[in-house]
Amino acid sequence: MIKGVKSQLKTLSGDMLGAVVAAIVTLPQALAFGVATGFGAAAGLWGVIILCTVTGLINLKVPVVSGITGPVTIVAASVMLSLNYDISAVLFVIFIAGLLQIALGFSGLAKIMEYVPYPVISGFMNGVGFILIIMQLNPLIGHQVQANTVLSLKAVFANLSSINMQSLIPGILTLVIVFMIPKRINKFIPSQVIALVFCTMISVIFKFDIERIGEVSLTNLNFHIPQIMLNETVSYFNYALVLAIVMSSESLMTGLVCNSITKTGIDTKKLLIGQGLGNAISSLFGGVPGSAALMRTVAAINAGAATRMCTLITPVIIVFTVLQFANYLELIPMSVLSGILIKVGYDIIDTKLLRVIKYAPKDDLYILVVVFVLTLFYNLIAAVGAGITLAALLYAKRTADNAKLVHTDENGIKVDITEKRLERVSKHKIRIVHIDGSFFFGSATQIVSQFDEFWGTKCLILDCRNDRYFDVSAIFAFEDIIMRLKSQEIVILLVLSGRDIKKQLDKFGITDKIGGDRIFYSLKKAMISAKSYVQL
Repeated sequence: MIKGVKSQLKTLSGDMLGAVVAAIVTLPQALAFGVATGFGAAAGLWGVIILCTVTGLINLKVPVVSGITGPVTIVAASVMLSLNYDISAVLFVIFIAGLLQIALGFSGLAKIMEYVPYPVISGFMNGVGFILIIMQLNPLIGHQVQANTVLSLKAVFANLSSINMQSLIPGILTLVIVFMIPKRINKFIPSQVIALVFCTMISVIFKFDIERIGEVSLTNLNFHIPQIMLNETVSYFNYALVLAIVMSSESLMTGLVCNSITKTGIDTKKLLIGQGLGNAISSLFGGVPGSAALMRTVAAINAGAATRMCTLITPVIIVFTVLQFANYLELIPMSVLSGILIKVGYDIIDTKLLRVIKYAPKDDLYILVVVFVLTLFYNLIAAVGAGITLAALLYAKRTADNAKLVHTDENGIKVDITEKRLERVSKHKIRIVHIDGSFFFGSATQIVSQFDEFWGTKCLILDCRNDRYFDVSAIFAFEDIIMRLKSQEIVILLVLSGRDIKKQLDKFGITDKIGGDRIFYSLKKAMISAKSYVQL
């Protein structure tokens, strides 16, 4: 009994310590990201408070600390810009994104995200990292933040002649601290908190006349139900979908790392449902969207957190801190937040891939560059869509290039003696052809073009056992093949992998054109039948 109580107290103390660490890491980022999205610092705080509370109530086995992150910030800011800073419209998009996350959790479709190619993810993350850095350069030197990277770069060069040194000094000090603090110190006190406190004190002591974060209050919480209209739902759906994908991807990645650290299976269904519900509720109260935050969660676990109590205690600590120190938080210079965000942007950049980029396949480089450039200079939504589309097309091309007509036996050994003997005895009036590779829309055209080479053949055995499903393009290609071979008066014998694929051919009328008695599921039976067509 006493041993059980001691164990529970130890777990609770670990959760409380983990919550303190998580709150310390979360607070400066919530303030900075809230400002960066255009919602304001208070919205960043409310997003963390609501999302952590809802996620904690979902009863996950591991402590998942949630809130707005770098990638989510950039997507939210992009949506804000696209919708002309219409807060109610953006909140409606966040609400839809939350519902989409809930749907993903119930449907199990989240597993599809596992198939998004790494170059797409890397290109997107690198783009997000550079966007964060570029868009914070103007606030760093004492000027207003710009709406996008192009305007930011133009403004930076224009503002170099009018740098506000009083703003730049605490900003540079922040960068020095967050980049130079040793890891052994960073383990106990996050460098972002050190920079926040020290640089704010410097700016106050020397009475710098600079832009500060302004009023930070948790009292201005307004509940509102979004007016759902069909035409708005359709027009905003693409924004909500990308936001939901980014938030869900980050959450699933955090869950994967948690599994690795704690060896406790996390319920991804509950994770996504909790995140979606939290984001939907957050939008009703004007909070920014978020996801499970990897760095904060790992920091909490490393500090001793083991259960969802850590997730529930974290927002309580944040609320207490804000209520007690709101007057001090208002003094934080914008350039200090810019320095913190620049470090966050640097951490997001995929330096692992950049170190080995010269060894990467060209196709992967094409995808990465396209996604990176579109993310950085055009639109995050278009970047993700273009990256996935390009990756799919390049994969289809590689697969199609590998699809060809070859002579192999049933075990895949080239030059089968039985087949060669049959062809030789029939004086090549019988030919056996295997489709090596997938027969689909990408390879169909190339394979069809090779069927012009069979003049003199009386009976062609076409072995398609590699495939268990044909897409529409492949089915129509079969029809084209039949017409070409019939025009050459060649009898076609088809060897399929099973009856399911024959049903496909039946539905499209291909079986009738070939003849039901000319379809086999064994190459040997097809070879025996072929002899009757050339009278051997």
